[in-house]
Amino acid sequence: MTSQRTTLYRDKHNGKLMGVCAGIADYTGVNALWVRLGAIMLMFMTSGFIIPFYFVTGFLLQNKPAHLYVDAQEERYWQRVRQSPKRTAREIRARFRDIDRRLAEVENFYVSSNPRLSAEIENLR
Repeated sequence: MTSQRTTLYRDKHNGKLMGVCAGIADYTGVNALWVRLGAIMLMFMTSGFIIPFYFVTGFLLQNKPAHLYVDAQEERYWQRVRQSPKRTAREIRARFRDIDRRLAEVENFYVSSNPRLSAEIENLR
């Protein structure tokens, strides 16, 4: 998963200072307000140790590309992939199984109502 969509970025567009909290929020799918509140709580709990970490992270992370996602649905999809790739793969497999099942039902209906086509398929076997 080396896609641009699975990388942590600074989100300057939605950010307040350097966009680190907004980038973490985008990456995890959590509301940026909660990430910011967590950062403030960490600042008090660690006696300000988080502040240099925030600025170092802000300088090391790249800016989020302007057109990373096509729409909000794609953004939610990639957030779910980052949260749990196995679950996302399982859901995609289930969707393909459902499509395959429905296609088999359509084929079965069409073949059963068309005896000539059914005979030709049997001749191919």
